Amino acid sequence: MATLLSGTQAAAQADAPIMDPIPEDPVTSGLGLTVEEVAQFPKSEPTPAPTDPRLMRHARINYLGELPDGSGRQYVPDLNGNLYFLSDDDDPYVYLDVKARFPDFFSGRGMGQGFGFVAFDPRFQRNGKFYTVHTEAGAALEKPTTYPAQPGTRYHGIVTEWIADDPEADVFSGTHREVLRFGFAQQIHGIQQIDFNPTASRHDEDYGLLYVAVGDGGLGVSSTEPQDLSTPHGKILRIDPDGAGSGNGQYGVPTANPFVGQEGALGEIWAYGMRDPHRFSWDPRSPHRMYLGHIGQHAIEAVYEVREGDNLGWSEREGTFRYERGDGCWLYPLPEDDDKYGYVYPVAQYDHNPPPDWDCGDVGRAISGGFVYRGDIPELRGKYLFADLVDGRVFYTEQNQMKRGHDPATVHTLMIYDEHGNRVSTPELAGDARVDLRFGRDAEGELYLLAKANGKIWKVTGARKFSSCGTAGAGVGDAMDAGSWAPVTPEKWRFPGREVVLAEAGEARPGPRRPFEYAVLTKGGEYGSVRVDAEVRLDTPVTEANRDVIIVFGYRSDTEFYYAHLSSDNSIYPHNGIFKVNNADRERIDDQWNATVSRGAAPAITDASWHDVRVTHCAATGEIAVYVDGARNPLMTAVDTTFASGRVGFGSFDNIGRLRNLEVSGTRA
Repeated sequence: MATLLSGTQAAAQADAPIMDPIPEDPVTSGLGLTVEEVAQFPKSEPTPAPTDPRLMRHARINYLGELPDGSGRQYVPDLNGNLYFLSDDDDPYVYLDVKARFPDFFSGRGMGQGFGFVAFDPRFQRNGKFYTVHTEAGAALEKPTTYPAQPGTRYHGIVTEWIADDPEADVFSGTHREVLRFGFAQQIHGIQQIDFNPTASRHDEDYGLLYVAVGDGGLGVSSTEPQDLSTPHGKILRIDPDGAGSGNGQYGVPTANPFVGQEGALGEIWAYGMRDPHRFSWDPRSPHRMYLGHIGQHAIEAVYEVREGDNLGWSEREGTFRYERGDGCWLYPLPEDDDKYGYVYPVAQYDHNPPPDWDCGDVGRAISGGFVYRGDIPELRGKYLFADLVDGRVFYTEQNQMKRGHDPATVHTLMIYDEHGNRVSTPELAGDARVDLRFGRDAEGELYLLAKANGKIWKVTGARKFSSCGTAGAGVGDAMDAGSWAPVTPEKWRFPGREVVLAEAGEARPGPRRPFEYAVLTKGGEYGSVRVDAEVRLDTPVTEANRDVIIVFGYRSDTEFYYAHLSSDNSIYPHNGIFKVNNADRERIDDQWNATVSRGAAPAITDASWHDVRVTHCAATGEIAVYVDGARNPLMTAVDTTFASGRVGFGSFDNIGRLRNLEVSGTRA
């Protein structure tokens, strides 16, 4: 596991906590999903009435799937009790009221309580079988559990088998029986998902076997229960719901399970060492490759490739770090002898980035596992798409980069566009800062986004590249002579022939706060949509802090323009971002600035070398992207429509630097 030790860990002492486990933020991809609203679900209410505002949602829908019968019908569970089907016109209707069947049904406390998930048998068209998970409290706590319940049990999680009299009917009529019953000590980390492997063929050992993702009931934070093979908590189980021979006689234990016959171990366990296994799925191209989105404690959200017998390490490990149960706030470096423990580590991960005054509380980060995309949108194929269910950020990693035993794959953020082509955020789509976002997938492999906040579902209909407008039409090159530029202070500039040199640092000027010294390119006129390509260099010694150069665009006047600030520092508001000066102090407009932790995009220039820079500005949409050193992904992005045209330029605040190989192309204003 030596390759998994980051520079931060290697430099830390084994007993010293790591303040920022993953200093690198997810990379802005410059790729966006186009989504179209397809359904709005009826408002639903938890039982009993909730006191936690996080449960006060429009509808607590948490998954979309398609029945495995070729009918095209889609299904959606609502934690508050209803199983919905979607008709051809996308109007949801109730197929089964799960809540009404169980008098002790409970959904009003705890984030995952209620009717949590549904899985249809791959042979549903013939046998009419499907399975649900729901929670019960009250008198139900007197019922015996399949396995020993956790001490102080506060609710039960139940897996139920249903058999429809007519699998083609639009409303359920039939019978049901209890398959499994679990006792959980806290109203968190219950049964998040149950499912069949949809990629398994009839002759695979996996065919018809039910996977059950069981959380640790909140006890893993202070105990080793997720490591204990004699209990089901903190594990993924695999059972044969058509079989027999289990302790309660309601299912079978597959003989191929990894711990069958091991003394003291439950044969149902398929993998273990988990806190809150939220969502798992299989890559359609790889029938035995399961990916799991695993919700962390206070620091790490992770994606694992899970195989039978795996130990994900909780609560000895959180992501690629050591967890200390005596310290619930911070993580620690892995020990030098970590290999001997045999833990499996994430193939992708991101951290919580708490504020500087963090008190070890919940900062609102939780992964929602997704899917490897194999549908009809070329730009998305081979990407594993997932999300943060709280703030609604949508991510992807490249499936072929998610390799066990290697450094975790790069996590990219995806933009979102509505059906009219407007860039939007998921909080805007959901109408709430807390999105409660989930993924769904249909039989064709196409993806859907679901938000509990407003009970809506959107289908992913395409992908588009950010700031991809045409900039052909007019251009400028070979503009290194003094006659092509208009500096603020001409005596501070040099034009030796192949370079434009800002030789003396600028000084603050009256008026709004803005770059001190810059030169505007007069050759070529004004542009609407524009692309600026150049090489830039910072001549201020690297030993000095706050070094910067700027690329000006959309220039209308000395107090009306945009600029891209390329700096060696990204920790304060004025540095390393995209800014607007509009007859007032400069305003930061880029997407990358995180005021909570006072951090922006990675520093653009940290040395005294030449660097390639590209700035694109699309006049119609206001999309702005900044690329450095030929990177495929933009370092900075923004959307602003204040200035639809203007000139370009180069300069700095109070540093010195130079520019060469300038090429400008764009549409005439």
